[in-house]
Amino acid sequence: MDGNLKQEIIETVVAQDGFKIIRDEATRIFKMETLENCFSLANEFYKSKQFQVQVLGVFLFGYIANKNKNALLFLKETVSQNEDWRVQEILAMAFDSFCKANGYEQSVPVMEEWLSSEYANTRRAVTEGLRIWTSRPFFKEHPEKAIALVAPLRNDESEYVRKSVGNALKDISKKHRELLVAELKTWDSSDKRSNQVYKLATKYIK
Repeated sequence: MDGNLKQEIIETVVAQDGFKIIRDEATRIFKMETLENCFSLANEFYKSKQFQVQVLGVFLFGYIANKNKNALLFLKETVSQNEDWRVQEILAMAFDSFCKANGYEQSVPVMEEWLSSEYANTRRAVTEGLRIWTSRPFFKEHPEKAIALVAPLRNDESEYVRKSVGNALKDISKKHRELLVAELKTWDSSDKRSNQVYKLATKYIK
């Protein structure tokens, strides 16, 4: 990519408040550049002090992560440490992009790995990124697997993660009430963290 086009793209995304055009620019780069160039550009963009350009890099990492292990690792270990909540929202979207390209069923081991991460943002990228879980391929046919992946984080130390878990389970309850009710019956009602998730998860059940 020549310098003029790169600068044009940067100027375009910096002028944006929303994420759609930034994602569109990332998609355009992904389609016209090699995997190697995309990885290089993603790294360069992420180093920017402007969050819109950082976000452009995160989108790109998500697009190539199924073919580039270093991109996936960068999302998991580095982007998850970014303090800007807007970047964390895109991390969740980037993880879903990885799962979509890699195949949701095939990505379950990676989901399990991320869900056990020491970093709260990494865990949340999974619980939030795949919402609505049962609208995703594989989980649409296997809602019980979605519940099995998400529910163990009901007593996560991070309230940020717990809220995402509660909302994810609430989403699932719309079409799979009985499955969620059966899961909730196994929870320890004396656990304060779990109760917070329970209240969110049962919003459409009561």
